[in-house]
Amino acid sequence: MADTTTNIEHKVTFCRICEPLCGMVATVEDGRLVALRPDRDHPLSTGFACQKGIAFTEVVNDADRVTMPLRRTPAGFEQVGWNEALTDIAERLSRIVGEHGPGAVGWYMGNPGAFSYAHVMSILAFIKGLGRGTHFYTASSQDTNSRLMASQLLYGTPISVPIPDLNRTGLLVVIGANPVVSHGSFLTAPRIKDRMNDVVKRGGRVVVVDPRRTETAAAFEWCGIVPDTDAYLLLSLLQVMFDENLVDARRIGAQADGLGWLRALVASFAPETTQRHTGIDPDVVRALARDLAATPRAAIYGRLGTCVGRHGTLTSYLIDVVNLVAGNLDVPGGSVFGSLGLPGQRLLNLVMGAVLRRTYRRRRSRIGGFRSVIGSEPAALMAKEMLTPGQRQIRAMFISAGNPVLSVPNGPELESALESVELSVALDFYLTETTAHCDYVLPVTTMYERDDFPLTFQMFQATPFRQATEAVVDPPGQARQEWQIVADLIGRLTGQSTVFAMFGTANRLLRRAGIEFTPRRFADGIIRVCAGGDRFGLRRSGLTFDRLTGEYAHGKVIDANLATGVLGSVIGYPKRRIRLAHDDIAAEIAGMTSRTEPEGFPLRMIGMRETRSENSWMHNAPLLMRGDRGQHGLINADDAAELDISDGDEVTVSSPYGRISVPVCVTKDIVPGVIAVPHGWGHKGTGGWRLANRAGGSNVNQLTSSDPDDVEALSGMAWLTGVPVRLDKVDPALAVPEKL
Repeated sequence: MADTTTNIEHKVTFCRICEPLCGMVATVEDGRLVALRPDRDHPLSTGFACQKGIAFTEVVNDADRVTMPLRRTPAGFEQVGWNEALTDIAERLSRIVGEHGPGAVGWYMGNPGAFSYAHVMSILAFIKGLGRGTHFYTASSQDTNSRLMASQLLYGTPISVPIPDLNRTGLLVVIGANPVVSHGSFLTAPRIKDRMNDVVKRGGRVVVVDPRRTETAAAFEWCGIVPDTDAYLLLSLLQVMFDENLVDARRIGAQADGLGWLRALVASFAPETTQRHTGIDPDVVRALARDLAATPRAAIYGRLGTCVGRHGTLTSYLIDVVNLVAGNLDVPGGSVFGSLGLPGQRLLNLVMGAVLRRTYRRRRSRIGGFRSVIGSEPAALMAKEMLTPGQRQIRAMFISAGNPVLSVPNGPELESALESVELSVALDFYLTETTAHCDYVLPVTTMYERDDFPLTFQMFQATPFRQATEAVVDPPGQARQEWQIVADLIGRLTGQSTVFAMFGTANRLLRRAGIEFTPRRFADGIIRVCAGGDRFGLRRSGLTFDRLTGEYAHGKVIDANLATGVLGSVIGYPKRRIRLAHDDIAAEIAGMTSRTEPEGFPLRMIGMRETRSENSWMHNAPLLMRGDRGQHGLINADDAAELDISDGDEVTVSSPYGRISVPVCVTKDIVPGVIAVPHGWGHKGTGGWRLANRAGGSNVNQLTSSDPDDVEALSGMAWLTGVPVRLDKVDPALAVPEKL
């Protein structure tokens, strides 16, 4: 009789789809992941996980998943061995670098890359090691760079980013964020809706400023605003605070330079003046300014909607300045700074701040002359860097954990660019709209097939917390971790780089000594020296990577609250003072107030998060796509009546840059003159994910511009919200072209 015994294990781990990093328990049967459920013993998420986290079993086991290296041929993709693939890639890359230098190479890393410490480390090693001039792009220029640039201006370093002290605040103002759906960003706070409800239970308020009555706004107080006018609102809040003597100038003077400059800058932005831009009643603005100044524990929190407008850096800067001027920066319940608790944190911020500011001043993109933010260039210009002849033209392009054809402006331009380069390589587990244009697609692991420590998000923990995980299952087929692929490639390129040659020599010496250097050793070192760490044996009960995955598999809270009064240690300027006065900020305000809008485009397009989507990469999971789910936009009922549009009608959405069609739902939960369209759709059959392709949809970023004049000047951010558009009801008998 055959043995039917199965080996079932329940392994504690955590989700890495989005930033709350919710605790999960994986059920593994005979080495195969068969189920994921929320971890009830996780100290912070306490049994919560969203649909995407639970559905990730379907991604791990997806029949459409790439698990063998693929090479593109005229007849389609064919499987190829790792050695053959990497040998060819290395030879072609060596020839390109030899003929054109490292400036002929580019790398784009998508959003999921930030959730793997080893992924980030390996790519930086490759980019820096290959030599000066290599192009580096990340999803941050569609997401976070303006926030980082604001921190660089104010605090001298982009890594000092304040977050709202959710556990203690009495007034939380949320601008351009929908944390009930996104679960928080630049803010790691599991069960964030519960935490916001706790603010109300304490007798406080949560106010959501957004063009749409989002899921978050529906749960709390909604203040509608015209898209991409948040800077006007923030300038008016400052004007009221100064005009009504709500500012403690002595306290601010002890923290910051340039208060007089700021007062003069905002003097002309009274709420009565800015109402024509924002659509917000002046009395509402004045009341909010007074509440922010009078409430002992208050914070403004802004996210994606405040970062991807035409003046994202200005808006992010103003959020922090309002918090400062209202007395709510670096105080309990206000806007506070996370910390790893590293020894010498102050010195580290000084050194890193100086290096990054120097890089920002000296390094410019070839197209548009944009300054380098955290060592990266604007992804909106990636295609032009491939298509424009000259020194440092990209001829070899690597893409990991990203689908930029659907996530950067003007996707068709990028498709053409990828077809034009001499070598294109993707590290991914799907054939997508982007990777389908690459010469090679190299299979990578999912998050449950690698160990991990969320290094990137330690600074944004609302409750200081540590968790690490071992791999839950082995990789399928021949999938490898990104760092293993990059390390193999570096080993084949030692002749192209002195740094790579040094890497090779060092590794050989370490192996002779019986030591294998891996990214895990680096992460373990960080854990050991951070707050709560064992300081390499000096604290017997302190944390290590192994101790976290063993004794504290559910994670460990380091402290109940974030520290305050730490401003001097997080500032990267030598004098430890905030710098308010910047010519670039004054120039942004002047540009904003003098801007004119194109004629014939009376509405404004904004983006929209969806509960069952994660950008472009989870539309192949049946659990998330049940009910024939597809893309749809939202428009105001009054606009719909004027345009004779009914619920479910297909409309053409045209901008000065492109045109798409999308079905719409009619609602009162969006301000007039606005259409909201979810991003991440536009799957069109060129890739290998069948369910996503059947869902189709339209790529909203075809409405956006990749012209350097439309890229945010200070941070290189793509302009993705507040885009001028017009709507036309589709005649079903007529086809709609995708581009003007």
